[in-house]
Amino acid sequence: MVAVARIMNATLVIPQLDKSSFWQDTSTFSDIFDEVHFIESLQQDVRIVKELPKELESLPRARKHFTSWAGLSYYEEMTELWKDYQVIHVAKSDARLANNYLPLDIQRLRCRALYHALRFSPSIESLGKKLMERLRSRAKRYIALHLRYEKDMLSFTGCTYGLSNAESEELRVMREKTSHWKIKNINSTEQRISGLCPLTPMEVGIFLQALGFPRSTLIYIAAGEIYGGERHLLELKSRFPNIVFKEMLATQEELRTFSNHASQTAALDYIISVESDVFIPSHSGNMARAVEGHRRFLGHRKTITPDRKGLVELFDKLEARLLEVSSFYSLVNQLHKNRFGAPRKRGAAPLGIKGRARSRLEESFYQNPYPECICKSETGMR
Repeated sequence: MVAVARIMNATLVIPQLDKSSFWQDTSTFSDIFDEVHFIESLQQDVRIVKELPKELESLPRARKHFTSWAGLSYYEEMTELWKDYQVIHVAKSDARLANNYLPLDIQRLRCRALYHALRFSPSIESLGKKLMERLRSRAKRYIALHLRYEKDMLSFTGCTYGLSNAESEELRVMREKTSHWKIKNINSTEQRISGLCPLTPMEVGIFLQALGFPRSTLIYIAAGEIYGGERHLLELKSRFPNIVFKEMLATQEELRTFSNHASQTAALDYIISVESDVFIPSHSGNMARAVEGHRRFLGHRKTITPDRKGLVELFDKLEARLLEVSSFYSLVNQLHKNRFGAPRKRGAAPLGIKGRARSRLEESFYQNPYPECICKSETGMR
């Protein structure tokens, strides 16, 4: 939206955040981010105000659903709205700008907004730093595991592998009752085979073993409440017992301010994930993509992105005893030899894909801001 405001020569109003989602979080933008820093950092690019000026509140406004992955020409056409309106209310702001084929100054503005202007609030930054220091006191190196095995994700994706009948039914009912989730009837088996399900805690444990991580590896779980709790976590803990949650690092008093504010606790996870020695997401959601992109921007820090579709095929062969463990390990490593976050240009859509689907299947700009925001030096990337 910062980039769109620049293209449309608009003043940007600090956004009001969604308070009706699964998490029921009442946090405001300034609860999560340093609002003043955000405004001042971008003042040479875009004028940003905290709220709509009083004299404009009563005027009619254009309520607009901008087209997904729209390019420069689309937003230049949208400036025609200024002839009839002084205020444009953008109802949806995610994935509204193309990943590619934008002017270099617009792409770099996106990175300035992401990696310089957006800074967490002082209270979040302070606690995040303390938790990192406490992690480092336990071990010199740690993995941040974004274990997206949470109730909302499993219900939304319809993924029930490894769950009891009662748990599967609970997730189905939740999906039915969530009006803005459009797809209700989901074949869990097809989802899993297609690589669309988050890895289970057991699958993550087997995956880490195959990659050669020792049993003593310190693993920070960057996530909310794991669905099924300890019962599902045991399959991971039996392989990697040195597992830590934020609740084990922070005091009750330190976390009290953030209780019932999932966006703020997610910000703590974000800080710890960006600074980890290795980041591994169990599912490629928005936070996982953002963390990966940030780590690339900071010097292509090691991020291992599981090939879930390929892994499911191998997991099932291992379970059916069609593969020896040593062969399984070898195949897992071969499958992931180019998935460790090394420098590479942003991925294009598969050949033959056209139209809107092409944009949807491209690698997100926020997942990989190279080459526009990462310069080449004589010694490598910087």
